[in-house]
Amino acid sequence: MVAGIATLLAALLAVAIPFVPNRYEAAARVYVDTQTVLKPLMSGLAFQADVDQQVRMLARTLITRPNVERLLETSGLGLEAADDGRADKAVDRLMKDIRIIFTGSENLFEIQYRGIDRERALRLVEATVNLFVKTGAGSKKQDSQEAGRFIEQQIQSYEVKLTEAENRLKDFKVRNFGITGVSNQDYFSRVSVLSEEVGRLRVELGAAERRRETFQRELANEEPLLLAEAAPPSPAVAEVETRLNAQRKQLDELLHRFTEQHPDVISARRIIGELEADAAQRRRAEAERVGKQGNVRQAATSPIYQRLRVSLADAEAAAAALRGQLAMKQAALDQARSVANRAPQVEAELAQLNRDYDIVRKTYEQMVARREAATLGSKLDESSQLAEFRMVEPPKVSQKPIFPSQFHLALMAMVGSIAVGVAAAVAIEYMRPTVQDVKSLRRVTDRPVLGKISTVASPANVLSSRHEAVRFGIAACALLAAQATWTFWIATRLVDA
Repeated sequence: MVAGIATLLAALLAVAIPFVPNRYEAAARVYVDTQTVLKPLMSGLAFQADVDQQVRMLARTLITRPNVERLLETSGLGLEAADDGRADKAVDRLMKDIRIIFTGSENLFEIQYRGIDRERALRLVEATVNLFVKTGAGSKKQDSQEAGRFIEQQIQSYEVKLTEAENRLKDFKVRNFGITGVSNQDYFSRVSVLSEEVGRLRVELGAAERRRETFQRELANEEPLLLAEAAPPSPAVAEVETRLNAQRKQLDELLHRFTEQHPDVISARRIIGELEADAAQRRRAEAERVGKQGNVRQAATSPIYQRLRVSLADAEAAAAALRGQLAMKQAALDQARSVANRAPQVEAELAQLNRDYDIVRKTYEQMVARREAATLGSKLDESSQLAEFRMVEPPKVSQKPIFPSQFHLALMAMVGSIAVGVAAAVAIEYMRPTVQDVKSLRRVTDRPVLGKISTVASPANVLSSRHEAVRFGIAACALLAAQATWTFWIATRLVDA
């Protein structure tokens, strides 16, 4: 029975296996080189996409229905379908059978296809490699063009927004001229600055007016004319004049520091008055002495008097200039204070308009800069090939069928039929067990065994058992020989193919 089951299974497998087609594997390896000399040189100048990521994404999305349909339309592959139904089935089958494997190393891809026709498998892998290369170059160029068109559209849109923002800002400044100011300071900062400038100009104007008054007093006390060819002044007159000049300088310094009511200023003026009276008295006495001697004659204007007049004129001009500046700053301060109710609101609106304008302007400038970088990157793509496809292993197909081929199935059938026969015998023994000794009987029945009867085989029984064993061995050897012959025939067919 065991031999019959094994023989029946072997016969069925021998009939079925020849109808299973052998499959051949065609493969090719492609390396994509994305490292070029121009890439680091153009860093920061031109926009450069991540070519490595694009290549990996292309490899993942290459086997799509449109691309496989392009393969079906390729002549010479024998994949043309007669109707739409068969075409869809062929596309689905190719999408499952064609595989693009990333080998793990940098940008190294393996393209595989398994089919029943060796030549067609080889041509299909070659066509897939060509499609991989062409799609990489074409998609990159198409992406650059689409990016350029998108950036150009955005630039045109932001030009309109920028013009509108500029017009709104211009109209607002025209409507609120004199309120928004001419600087980037806010209202309170402008008022504070104007107040400080008005205070400073008032202090400087007060100092200039006091200086002018000092020159006026000195000019009033100075003789405009000198005696011509007069004798040199006496030592006493010269000493008084020296002290007078020193005291005047000290008074001038005090006036720059203190007011007219300061005690030091009052004391200095009193001393100057006394020295001036003493000097005038001494000069008159000297003049009378010289007149008696007959040497008196009118001379030109005194140099000291001339210098005092020039200094007085400069002091009056400086005071007038400071007075004009003070009036202008005071008017600006009064105008700023007059619009105190509107200025904060106007400046808040102006700040918002400036913020919107700055955002639009910065975005527009960034878009223009990116357009230039994209244009330079597109020219770089046209002038040089940033990704080079190299064929590491050209397309080749295996000479022998891949597992499981008919030969492998034949070996598996030979071993499997014997294994199934043995398994059937074990199953029968398990389902219909037999007892061989007393111990087994006691274990199976769980009853005490009183005794046993021995079997004495007759010569006829022994001879029958030997004949049965010989027949089983002959049947088993015949089955093995038949399976070996059949397996050899299958292997011969593979070699002839």
